[in-house]
Amino acid sequence: MREDDSTRLDTVQWYATPTYECSYLPHLQARSQVAVVPPRHTHAAYSALIQQGFRRSGAHIYRPACDGCKACVSVRIKVDEYSPSRSQRRAAASLENLSVRFLPLQLHADHSDLYQRYQAHRHNDTVDDSYAAFLMRSHARTHLLELRHASGQLLAVSVIDCVADGLSAVYSFFEPDSKVSLGTACVAWMVAHAKALGLPYVYLGYWIADSPKMAYKAKFKPLQALVDGQWQAFECHSVNDLINTTTT
Repeated sequence: MREDDSTRLDTVQWYATPTYECSYLPHLQARSQVAVVPPRHTHAAYSALIQQGFRRSGAHIYRPACDGCKACVSVRIKVDEYSPSRSQRRAAASLENLSVRFLPLQLHADHSDLYQRYQAHRHNDTVDDSYAAFLMRSHARTHLLELRHASGQLLAVSVIDCVADGLSAVYSFFEPDSKVSLGTACVAWMVAHAKALGLPYVYLGYWIADSPKMAYKAKFKPLQALVDGQWQAFECHSVNDLINTTTT
């Protein structure tokens, strides 16, 4: 931890959660370290925490602290060196035919409706009120990326936090039946927007090799991974590969 990070975090309180069922790897138990940040210090402290592998879920800032498991690896895109694949270029090009807005964090009825359809289709989750509790609660500098068809149909929404050295992708949801790679298009927009703002990174959260929901993040290159407290080039296909590169 750098000295300036220590100064930003000296008012943070920490606690560990009890174990709970892992959302990504079946039959495993998870545990999280939670950071409680005073509201007046949120931006500086949250920015420092993101750099140390923390994420945000609603008003909670956390990182995995699981017993005997290091499957969750924090990853980020280096904006100035981003080299999109052919499919990623196609997804970015699709933005030219869409209405794109970057909005303040605010509840929109059609956003909530899309979120419920996405959850039901992609995750087989039942409709509930988690949209407001999960995505609309934030003490960070949070915005909404909104993609719409020319007809006005809502296609995708990304919840994005602005931190000191980049943009942090909190959560994206999109029209399940779309033929456009909307999730990839959202990431492409974040990279372009971060570059326009002079910010060096787009934080994608956790890459998990054995979780289809998370493994896709390795397709964005060049990617950096946080291992043993250090950000380093990511060119691996498993957690063991990544750990071995730091020990050999």
